[in-house]
Amino acid sequence: MAPTFRELLSATKKEIREVSIEDVKRLLDSRAPVKLIDVRESDEYAGGRLPGALHIPRGFLELRIEEKAARDEELILYCAGGTRSALAAATLQHLGYTRVASLAGGFSRWSDAHLPVEKPLVLTPAQKERYRRHLILPEVGEEGQAKLLGAKVLLLGAGGLGSPAALYLAAAGVGTLGLVDADVVDLSNLQRQVLHTHERAGQPKVESARVALEALNPDVKVVPFRERLTSDNALRILEGFDLVLDGGDNFPTRYLLNDACVLLGLPNLHGSIFRFEGQVTTFVPGQGPCYRCLYPTPPPPELAPSCAEAGVLGVLPGIIGLMQANEALKLLLGVGEPLVGRLLTFDALGTRFQELKLRRDPRCPVCAPGAKVELIDYERFCASSA
Repeated sequence: MAPTFRELLSATKKEIREVSIEDVKRLLDSRAPVKLIDVRESDEYAGGRLPGALHIPRGFLELRIEEKAARDEELILYCAGGTRSALAAATLQHLGYTRVASLAGGFSRWSDAHLPVEKPLVLTPAQKERYRRHLILPEVGEEGQAKLLGAKVLLLGAGGLGSPAALYLAAAGVGTLGLVDADVVDLSNLQRQVLHTHERAGQPKVESARVALEALNPDVKVVPFRERLTSDNALRILEGFDLVLDGGDNFPTRYLLNDACVLLGLPNLHGSIFRFEGQVTTFVPGQGPCYRCLYPTPPPPELAPSCAEAGVLGVLPGIIGLMQANEALKLLLGVGEPLVGRLLTFDALGTRFQELKLRRDPRCPVCAPGAKVELIDYERFCASSA
């Protein structure tokens, strides 16, 4: 005679390991390497989850678990009351997962004990449709898209580099984009600054950019800063952002931004362009060199003319700006290999990329161990170096 469901559940619970809510609370408090997996349905998950839990509905567990967890990881599964998670734990054991357990009493017991609960960001049906191509990527999925929607990225400059980067970050669903630019749209900008239009000539660039980005994706909040970055406002502007894209076009601003990012521990995604050549790298404080390691002192003005003086191929900032956006998405999602300690250069005329290794300067006045960072405006410093 086939067993009843109660008999099946009883036999299953004898095969698996169950843990109490007290056990899980101790593991979380001690920051032990454990992965919580919520196997409830989406509507249940939307009401709250255990801190940091991954969401894999029971019906998709076998299909998606290999993307999310290794077979020797410590896994704790939970559902509403402990039944579905017990059956799911048995399934994972049969698949070769050796350190899997079920939370006795499930989310209900955890919640009734008034233990910490997070409110996850759950995608709406419209968002699931908009970001469908992201959601089918195992490296992104709903969890990754929720990260992007909760992320805050600051773009220094709404010009050649900031335009393509901002457009694609907005399209990708990065929830908050800050834009720092004191200039207005000029007709000479339109050959490369694709955020702006002929009709918006004369408008502040940050306002023109806001119109374009909000029209592209209403999920995105645009925070405009119509001001130049200075030592007085840098910390105020950078506060609350997860990373910064450097689209500046002058050395004083780049040095100041570097120092502020080192001081705050913010990744700084650097890009620069000149005529037919561009370069991009990622500075992550504590993980690699900073801008001052790469350029200890600025070159003389005659060796570093601006785009207005030297010209630039219109598509070049698009290529470099998109590389910066790609670096931003990788960092926000925690996937891939960022350009930390690597400088990628691009020759548009030869269509050639070259990668150069970068190392931290042990004597760097900004990022060397024990260095004291003080924000200054570099105009005088750059002029004296010239």
